[in-house]
Amino acid sequence: MSTSESGEARRKNRRALTRHDITVVDRAVLRRAVGAAALGNAMEWYDFGVYAYLATTLARVFFPPGDIGLATLASLGAFTAAFLVRPIGGAILGPLGDKIGRRSILALTMIVMAIGTLAIGLIPDYATIGIWAPILLLICRLVQGFSAGGEYGGAATFIAEYSTDRRRGYAGSWLEFGTLSGYVLGAVIVTVIQFVFPEDVLLSWAWRIPFLLAGPLGLIGLYLRLRLEETPAFKKQQQASTEREQEKTPFARLFAQSWRPLLVCVGLVLVFNVSDYMLLTYMPTYLTGSLGRDAISGLLIIIVVMVMLMTVMATGGRLSDRFGRKPMLYVGCIGFFVLSWPALKLIQSENIVISFSGLLILGLILVTFMSTMPATLPALFPTVIRYGALAIAFNVSVSLFGGTTPLVTDALVQWATDAHLPFALDIPAFYLMAAALIGAVAVFFTPETAQTPLMGSGPAVASIEEGKFVMAQYANPESDMSQSDWGQDFASSHDDDEIGKDHGDDGKDGT
Repeated sequence: MSTSESGEARRKNRRALTRHDITVVDRAVLRRAVGAAALGNAMEWYDFGVYAYLATTLARVFFPPGDIGLATLASLGAFTAAFLVRPIGGAILGPLGDKIGRRSILALTMIVMAIGTLAIGLIPDYATIGIWAPILLLICRLVQGFSAGGEYGGAATFIAEYSTDRRRGYAGSWLEFGTLSGYVLGAVIVTVIQFVFPEDVLLSWAWRIPFLLAGPLGLIGLYLRLRLEETPAFKKQQQASTEREQEKTPFARLFAQSWRPLLVCVGLVLVFNVSDYMLLTYMPTYLTGSLGRDAISGLLIIIVVMVMLMTVMATGGRLSDRFGRKPMLYVGCIGFFVLSWPALKLIQSENIVISFSGLLILGLILVTFMSTMPATLPALFPTVIRYGALAIAFNVSVSLFGGTTPLVTDALVQWATDAHLPFALDIPAFYLMAAALIGAVAVFFTPETAQTPLMGSGPAVASIEEGKFVMAQYANPESDMSQSDWGQDFASSHDDDEIGKDHGDDGKDGT
């Protein structure tokens, strides 16, 4: 057979793109889905953030009196312990989200996290029950960690599967807007109680207030998530095939077919979460413990930085839609490698304005990750394993690298300080620079997915007219859409039900 004949045969054997394959996204439903996922995520990370911002206080409440440095390390150790069970939560909750639906698991993670946080606020202190205080604290942190294992992967998947292909970056950026909102809410409440109550009252009972608020906040998040419908991509996957239910274990498919994107995801999450936890979680401890700043002033400048990041988060998402995910991620990696050390030197200044400018520099670089990752990571995996694959890879990376950042960095700083090393206070910058190098390698192997459909799903568009345009683009085998990874995968796939032939489609999604 000649080359021209084989090319003609391939064109004839291409799977046709029908109206049934295309989802026309209802804007009102999309706004409600994004809002509920982001608000629920805010409630979750309020719970996680409160612990981080009260780490030094909790060290004095739950651990034996003595060396405050060791007590802080123990408190951060309990914080880190939650990350050890996150892969377990991801391995259990993620595949369940692929089997029974994203909505149900996201509601479950919401209520479990709230219960874990509320319980921390009810634990008696060390002076009352002794060693049982840190033990119960650790148990509550493990409950929080298990819940968090199913949170980010599910929320990112939920938004990605609801949004249109052309604006997935913008929609996903609101997830991290929610994350920052939760952190800000937690930081504001902690700052208020530290300002209002004297130290003895704070240590006696006032520290419990932020944790006890988790109960009503969790109920709000649960209500919002239960109002949502399942994502169009998941419903179509359920309708199109029963293959997932017939498999004995989803992990065989996960590791046999997706090991490359799993490794890429681990690398991307490493640089994303090391920089995230370094700035939003460890910096308050660094400012107070290592630099000797007042706890309230340290929290206040972190709050202002986070609020400023929230104002540009959506812009970062739009830029990733316009210029691509990879350029945005490269900017972040290069920025952290080049500017981490100069920014940290500014943070070390006793002038609060100069110190704030250093934090803001790191924060603006972090936005390139925060605004882009929610759209980048879910696109690495097909619909049938998206939630589970993302939850497992994300949480393995967070557990090994991101969640350990506060503890490891603080331990290194204290070790270097005790050894009288001149670079002791610069260790956070070196940590960020190393993460940026690893992240750049992961970005190199990341496929560009901006403005393309998700793997295993059909195109998602904002209107019937846009759907017609997409069909015309796909009909041309030489177009960018047809030549993309998604286009080639879709063209070579087989639709056992011959979807769309006899359905009398009108171009609208069946949701």
